[in-house]
Parts: sequence; structure tokens; C-alpha cells
Amino acid sequence: MPKARYKQVVDSLAADIHSRKFRPGHRLPTHRQLASQHGMALATASRVYAELEAMGLVSSETGRGTFVREAALPPGLGIDQPAMTAEMVNLNFSIPALPQQGELLRVALRKLASSGDINSLLRYQPHGGRLSEREIIAKHLSKLGLQVDAAYVLFVSGAQHGLAVTTMAVFNPGDVLAIDALTYPGMKVLAESLGLELVAIPTLDSGPDLDVLERLCSRRRVRAVYTQPTVHNPLGWVLNMERRQQLVKLARQHDLILIEDAAYAFLEAEAPTPLAALAPERTIYVSGFSKSIATGLRVGFVTAPPAYIPLIERTIRATIWNTPAVMTAIVCDWIKDGTLARLESEKRQDAVIRQNIAAEVLGDLKYVGHPASYFLWIPLPEEVRADRVAKELLDNDISVSTAVPFATSVQVPHALRIAIGSVEFDVLRHALTKVKNVIEYHQYL
Repeated sequence: MPKARYKQVVDSLAADIHSRKFRPGHRLPTHRQLASQHGMALATASRVYAELEAMGLVSSETGRGTFVREAALPPGLGIDQPAMTAEMVNLNFSIPALPQQGELLRVALRKLASSGDINSLLRYQPHGGRLSEREIIAKHLSKLGLQVDAAYVLFVSGAQHGLAVTTMAVFNPGDVLAIDALTYPGMKVLAESLGLELVAIPTLDSGPDLDVLERLCSRRRVRAVYTQPTVHNPLGWVLNMERRQQLVKLARQHDLILIEDAAYAFLEAEAPTPLAALAPERTIYVSGFSKSIATGLRVGFVTAPPAYIPLIERTIRATIWNTPAVMTAIVCDWIKDGTLARLESEKRQDAVIRQNIAAEVLGDLKYVGHPASYFLWIPLPEEVRADRVAKELLDNDISVSTAVPFATSVQVPHALRIAIGSVEFDVLRHALTKVKNVIEYHQYL
């Protein structure tokens, strides 16, 4: 088929989509039907759809067909913060905060201002943080079942920075990273930007499919596994001890590095032993205080086996030199005086209330979530398309995320990830009611 005619088919379909002749969610002809309609080879029809998909106009779904995408959604919805108006209800990002936290900060700043060592906070700090504060983090971790020497604790500017310096220090472009098929978008974007090859581990109700991971490791040279064993984002699971031991056994058999992301682990009051305690020789443990305290306090930490500490410390130097001493001083003081423990307890209680509101409002609508987490996952009925639901909600000043930012597999499920910790209870109830109504409307269209 001459190139000009092939391009004409692409341009014609694109024009029909842009003019809304084919509206979002419209199922286009099969590849075979398109080939027959235009007298072209099947391979050429597949190329037409591939070009339309590259243009962001359609999405191909195995076993379902090719559909017109909702192009009006903001790019990167679920990763990039959409433009938030005063009326917009943010169910997209987890920003859990309690009313009294502003006053806590005022008190902390006054206390810091009256301290005798305030001039030291104006100077450069050791790249990994001051040893006295690293000892406070080590003691904090011991209460979580993780015994670690303070020399192997490094401060970073939040858990995301911790993941960044870890991947930059330890991996090379082309290394294979096994990762859940649905996972934290920040790690997905980070790994892709550093040239790591992501291979998706299918998800089960109770965690990643470790049998698939074992078969993968027998075929490929997998370098590491990124995992969130305690309160997984976005699915909320907590791996039980048996599955943790199974994962550790696999890691030792295939010489895998384990990257344990514990950003939401504080929401599980009875958390099992961390992977870093079960396999300290190969686990890099990353966490922070953005969720347990506040997103504006960019303080996190990394613990790692001794061999990796100099590499990660050097990367901290190359990226931020050191975590600001004012921030670490506030956080460490709150750890020592019990403020952190109190905030974590109160946020668990707050999250339970919010999950109960979700259960009451959503009723028989199927969803997945941890009973004390700040988010939930709504798999949509087969006939409902996530992009159309998200666009209609956005038109009604409710911002949610589709599965696209969370998916590492080729096939992206139609689902919504709902953050429930950023608005007041009555606003949450109203917004979730709208979410349910929109889903049900599209289900019976």
C-alpha cells in the first residue's frame, strides 16, 4: 500500500477522534476489519493503530480491542499534580494531616530557637547526617524490630530522595528490577529515568506472585526487587511472615538486592518483622516522615548493608550535600519526646474513620484497601473505562488517579486509586458519593 494512502487512513481516523465523531471509549474496528475496510494488509492496519496509540489517541487492550482515549485528561494524572482550584477536591495525592500539627510546628520552632546549639544548624552537616541524630533513628527502628548500627543509617530529603540515591548508587543502566505490576509511581518513574529495565510481578490478593518471580529469576539476571511489604501503595496489602520468608529465600538463592519501601508501614499497628531484619545482608530499607508527620518536612532515611553505605553517602553528597539540619533536628526531637508516636497513633485512628466512611458510602461497590490506610483501589466493572470516569469526575471538581501511573505491566487495568486523607470528613463523604454515582452511571450506559 503506498505510504500516502496509509497516512491518509491515520489522518482520517485522527480527525474523526479530534472532531469527537468517535468519542472517548468508542471501540474502533478490529485490525482485521480495518484492513478489510481500506484494502490494506493486516500488518499495515496494525501499524495504523500503533501510530494512533503513539499519538495518544487510542489504547489497545488485549482481548478487548482498540478504544478511543479520553484525551482531555491532564497528562500524567496521578503523578503530576493537576491544577487545583479552590473548589477542587483532591482525591489524587495522599497528604494526611491532623488539625493540631501547625501548632506543634510553632512549639518546635520556638524550642529550636532557644537551644544553645542553634549556630551549628547553619553549617554544612556530614553527608549522611549527624551521628547523634542517626543514633536516634537507629533507636526508633529498634522498636520496629530492626536492629541497625547508627553508622549504617543515612539521612535523606524524604523517602523519594532515599529511593533516588539508592538506585543511583547501586544500579547501572540496563539492570533488571523486578517490581509489582501495580506499584508506587515515584519508583516507576525513577527507575525508568535511570535506564533500569522494569519487569512486572503479577499481583495476588495477598501480595506479589512469588512463583512468577522465581520463574523470572531462573530465566533472567534480575538484579533487585522493589517491594512495599507493609501497607502496599496502592493495594494496601501486608505480606505475612511466611511470604516474607519466601521472598528472602528467593533473594538469597538468586543473589537479589531487596529495596524495602516502608513509607506507609506506620499505618499497620502490628506490622510483621521488616525484610531488612530478616535479610540484613541484602536489604536496603527506605522510609521517611512525609506521611507520619507532614509532607513539608522533607526528612527520610536509608539503612543498608555496610558495602553500600559509602556509595549511597557519596550520592547524597552529589545530589543535596546533606539533609537540612533544621528539619532533622525537629524530627529527631519529636521522636525523642513521643510526638511522632502520638501522631502515628492518631493518624491510624483517623485513617480507620476514613476507611469506614468509604465502606459506608461505596456499599457493594468492589474496592481494595487496608483498614487503616489513606487510600483505596477501585477495580472498575468490565464495561467501564477509567479515563472516562476520571474525566467526568474532574469536570465535577474531583481529582482522582487512574491505574496508568501505577501500572508497570503492558496491560493496564481499568481502576481508580482514591486518596482519602486530604479532605475533611464531610467533603470526603460527598466526593465518594459522586465517585460511586459516576461509576454506576457508566456501568449502565
